[in-house]
Amino acid sequence: MPTYVRCVTSAPAFGQQIPESASQEVEFISLSHLNPSTELNPIPTRGIDLEYFRTYVRSLEEGGYDYTLLPYGSGTADSFVLASAVGQLTERIKPIVALRPNTTFPLVGAQKLATLDQLTEGRAVVHLISGGSVAEQARQGDYLPKDRRYSRTSEYIDLLRRAWTEPAPFSHDGEFYRFDEFGPGFAPYDSPIPISIGGQSDEAFQVGGEKADIFSFWGEPLDDLRGEIERVRAIARASGRTTLPRIWVTFRPIVAKTDELAWQKAHEYVAKIADTYSRLAYGKQALQQKGVPQNVGSQRALSFAEKADLYDRALWTRTAAVTNAGGASTALVGSAETVAAAILDYVDAGADLVSIRGYDTLADAVDYGKHVLPLVRQEIAHRKATGRRGTLQAEHLGNYAEDYRRYATAGRA
Repeated sequence: MPTYVRCVTSAPAFGQQIPESASQEVEFISLSHLNPSTELNPIPTRGIDLEYFRTYVRSLEEGGYDYTLLPYGSGTADSFVLASAVGQLTERIKPIVALRPNTTFPLVGAQKLATLDQLTEGRAVVHLISGGSVAEQARQGDYLPKDRRYSRTSEYIDLLRRAWTEPAPFSHDGEFYRFDEFGPGFAPYDSPIPISIGGQSDEAFQVGGEKADIFSFWGEPLDDLRGEIERVRAIARASGRTTLPRIWVTFRPIVAKTDELAWQKAHEYVAKIADTYSRLAYGKQALQQKGVPQNVGSQRALSFAEKADLYDRALWTRTAAVTNAGGASTALVGSAETVAAAILDYVDAGADLVSIRGYDTLADAVDYGKHVLPLVRQEIAHRKATGRRGTLQAEHLGNYAEDYRRYATAGRA
């Protein structure tokens, strides 16, 4: 049985000096959900509840989010079509298309993305998924081993950018793709579209450090994530890059009016989530419930969960444990102030894109927009105006305070 609370002897110093590693800006990402089915209350459906989808996307716009991710799976709705819908339902939100290179020829992918970018006047982003599960890749006819999948992603990135920028036709004879006299391709709205990748394997870091505009992580303990951020940046520097990849970190916050109420909610949530996964009742994620996950990110998440349930100010790993780390699943637990302070800890570590999506999907998205995002943005504005840290991190200590740890353990099963 893991130690429930990580040993914390005293709070770090949260003085006025802004850490050198801190990002100067922060933008927020959510994930667009298609229907009311959740891990807390699974509803048998594979379809799109159009009114729910419209409401969800508009709530992100109204809540002040900057991006929304349109996920991809072999049995899900098409991410390109969804992204186009998001673009027409909103004026400001940037749709992030999740794209697997095995599903779309790179020149066609470039064309689709540029079309989306034109329709949204420069808001398109693409997140390339090399593939972490052999079984899931095979469902759509992809049998490349993992290391070769990242090599394919590397070639894919090069071809996307050439398709968007080459002024004359060009040919290509690579390891994975071959064509003659393509182009000029359909251009994006104004500039090349940002390309994001993620993953925790050596191959992911190499490709991401060398070529990605954005590198994404799941929420991990701060010390571990700092090392991973420096790792990808070191690869970027070694490859001669002067502009380093932006850092995207994902959490599943559980927020309430007070820390105590947030922990009551967290324990209720995890019991429901564990029951859902034990019954294999929540769509494609149920496929990851059994066995050791093949992707390194899930393996790392489970390793952290085995060592401790609670890290740093508010990072809770129990949600990862009960889902077998089936996707981004670590939580930040506390009041809006505590969760905002925890997000700022990651901003101080170098994250400038923060994805927060809840387990009670629509209600949580609305709550974050009302109560969490404004606090983080207020602190960032204070730093810009004064050159100093505000007091939020020093005043809302979370796991660095005894009361919080008592709340965390009170409802443990």
